[in-house]
Amino acid sequence: MAKLTCEELARLLNARLHGDGGVVVTGIAAPEDAGSEDLIYVEAVKHKERAEKSAARCAIVAKGVKLKGKITLTVAQPKLAFAKAAEKLIAPSRIAEGRHATAVIDASARLGEGVAVGPYAVIEADVTIGAKTEIGAFCFVGHGAKIGEECRLFPRVDLYAGARLANRVTVHSGAVIGGDGFGYVVDEGRYTKFPQVGTVEISDDVEIGSNATIARGSLGKTRIDRGVKLDNMVHVAHNVHIGEDTVIAAQTGISGSCEIGDHVIIGGQVGIADRCTIESGSVVGAQAGIPTGKKIRAGETVWGTPARPLARFKRQYAWFERLPELAERLREIEEKGT
Repeated sequence: MAKLTCEELARLLNARLHGDGGVVVTGIAAPEDAGSEDLIYVEAVKHKERAEKSAARCAIVAKGVKLKGKITLTVAQPKLAFAKAAEKLIAPSRIAEGRHATAVIDASARLGEGVAVGPYAVIEADVTIGAKTEIGAFCFVGHGAKIGEECRLFPRVDLYAGARLANRVTVHSGAVIGGDGFGYVVDEGRYTKFPQVGTVEISDDVEIGSNATIARGSLGKTRIDRGVKLDNMVHVAHNVHIGEDTVIAAQTGISGSCEIGDHVIIGGQVGIADRCTIESGSVVGAQAGIPTGKKIRAGETVWGTPARPLARFKRQYAWFERLPELAERLREIEEKGT
């Protein structure tokens, strides 16, 4: 655990310091759980009381928030500043140390300096792993896979043959990367599997949640660009492309050959049918359904099934809520008519 003075934190966060800059901060916490050397943050005046009651001596606050008896660091975005401070104060927990005696590492695998491999992990032939990457217990890294530097694979991650991870990729437990896509050709009621011989490429600084699944391309690539964040149990089918800094919440399913742009936000339990296009900067609300081939325009916010612009969805839903009332009125009219 690192130690920073309040003055050092102010410089790091480009914050305005009020109080003793020499006070040392060693950790982070919620206000109720904080000790005297923990850092807390306050985004709004309504949270002022709980912060003032906290044992923490130092707080990151929004402009206009003043705390009695606290050293404050005033910034425009307290939550963001708190996250940046946490990166400096809290070192990530180690997934593996050294190379465990029970790990199975093929002689042809090339492991960079400082690579750590946990118990019962399997690393097959012709695998390349970059420096300072950690491979957790029971992970499987298939033939010819490539993993970049400073990646973190938590226990029980499966990386199929030929998968590609760039640098600083984090993959949480139970995720499967590079499995076959769901591709079949039907003939007289019977299904023949379409070849699933493509690859999956994951770029720098991507984070993949627990039990997420990312299929390889059928003939081409499944591609996830820099900075993408996938929540737990997200499914990405074959030949999908996800653009930079897109975030996708839990239990979303993306069908084959979809194109998703940069800085897209997709809520939980969204269903996206095959060959859809979701352009950059758009927002897809939770549990929305996007039919085959549909295009969501850049910057548009959609909701509902089938997905439609939010303003239209709200108008339609308002009428939907009134259906029982309207049905009763219709019955009254029909009765009067008879």
